[in-house]
Amino acid sequence: MDRDAKRRELEELRARVQRLEAELAAEESKGEWPPRGFYTAYYVLGGFVLGIFGAATSLLFNVVGSLLVGQHPLYLIKVYLTFPLAERGLEIDDGLTLAVGVCLYLLTGMALGIPFHVILSRWFVGSSLGKKLVVVSALALAVWLINFYAILSWLQPALFGGRWIVDLIPWWVGAATHLVFGWTMLLVQPLGTFVAFSRLAEER
Repeated sequence: MDRDAKRRELEELRARVQRLEAELAAEESKGEWPPRGFYTAYYVLGGFVLGIFGAATSLLFNVVGSLLVGQHPLYLIKVYLTFPLAERGLEIDDGLTLAVGVCLYLLTGMALGIPFHVILSRWFVGSSLGKKLVVVSALALAVWLINFYAILSWLQPALFGGRWIVDLIPWWVGAATHLVFGWTMLLVQPLGTFVAFSRLAEER
């Protein structure tokens, strides 16, 4: 084998070593535990799970409020059911249909719990309680304004011929419901904090 051939072979071997090293590094980073930086997937799932607490609390707030003013305890659910059922949703007294409405309400709250939990856990984990309260309150009011006045105010009439949700739920009830949701998410946020098993072992 001449000198040039040996050099070419040596260069090929070096390139192959570099490729193998890069593949090994990629495999090691994928299996790294605990993961470096913010564990996004965990906090998305945590927000989805914790969102049910916010939804349940806000629903309970409305149930108590409805009873105090002499309305059906699930009046809020009836109003929300006007989105798929139009005005017929207000006349529903069937327990199964109302149960489905409650489940949909809780599922919506679980989905909305994701941005609350991710934002609190990523950017405000070390902030004071007062600052966190301002953040979740602003976020809750933003969700209310967007849902009611930027989406439902035109989407429900376009699809079903009326805007019962916006018209039948007083603005202060809608705002308070979303605030209760946001404040509950603040209270339960520590339950969704990621702690690696290796860190727990070290603390013990």
